[in-house]
Amino acid sequence: MDYTKLGNSDLNVSRICMGCMGFGDAQNGQHSWTLDETHSREIIRLGLELGINFFDTAIGYQSGTSEQYVGRALRDFARRDRVVVATKFLPRTNEEIQAGISGQEHIRRMLDKSLQNLGMDYVDLYICHMWDHQTPLFDIMEGLNNAVKAGKARYIGISNCFAWQLAKANALAEREGFAKFISVQGHYNLIFREEEREMAPYCREENIAMTPYSALAGGRLCRHPGETSKRLQEDSYARLKYGASQDQDAPILARVAELADRKGVSMTEVSLAWLLTKVTAPVVGATKPHHIEGAAKAVELELTKEECA
Repeated sequence: MDYTKLGNSDLNVSRICMGCMGFGDAQNGQHSWTLDETHSREIIRLGLELGINFFDTAIGYQSGTSEQYVGRALRDFARRDRVVVATKFLPRTNEEIQAGISGQEHIRRMLDKSLQNLGMDYVDLYICHMWDHQTPLFDIMEGLNNAVKAGKARYIGISNCFAWQLAKANALAEREGFAKFISVQGHYNLIFREEEREMAPYCREENIAMTPYSALAGGRLCRHPGETSKRLQEDSYARLKYGASQDQDAPILARVAELADRKGVSMTEVSLAWLLTKVTAPVVGATKPHHIEGAAKAVELELTKEECA
């Protein structure tokens, strides 16, 4: 496993980040295909053995049970100072807004609940899960800065935003002396490349780490045509993202399969090796041992410029 600094921070992270959306109580959340705690622990332990030290979860994953599974596994299998733990918080609810709960108070409550779920005193990276259109940006950035000052979060990141929003937030933070976003977790993979238009150049300029989610397009970039899985069958969220473009995506998937066959590796390795030439650390979900093994192998796979085109 290779390691690198996460943007403008002193966090040393593995080039593969283990995405933990696939862990959690399947009866208690958005997804029906998630792993129970026993099988989640097996994947987490294997990831650690393969050198992965970067783990990404969220309070919104299966009603917090993902955080609980991850926290207990890391407590049993790793030293806290040897792993980098990221979690995410959701925007204020309408009920909170009506009750007069400020953005700062919302962040404090969300982080305290995540720390309770994880069984940790701090997270290394606290991520704004999506842009909050109903809360003043100053309130968000001051609330996150308070979390950093309190020692509950070492650094902050953002997910699901446009480049102009990230630039606006960090400009405000710089003006006010607040902590700035050091990473962005956007939607980016071989069949969805919108981040290359503005986000990627901006992040290069500012040394902001890109840690994209859906690195394998919900499993589409690691399976030959006709192959399926429980997630492919039941993940309505992924179908929403990719269903309408499946005909356009087919030639790309065929090319990945061709390169994988030619090199004697998996489609996972080819897809992630391509992405690793573009970003700091893709967030890779895994629900079977070979998923995370393939992700780790991708770090060692070299593609030519022509193969990356």
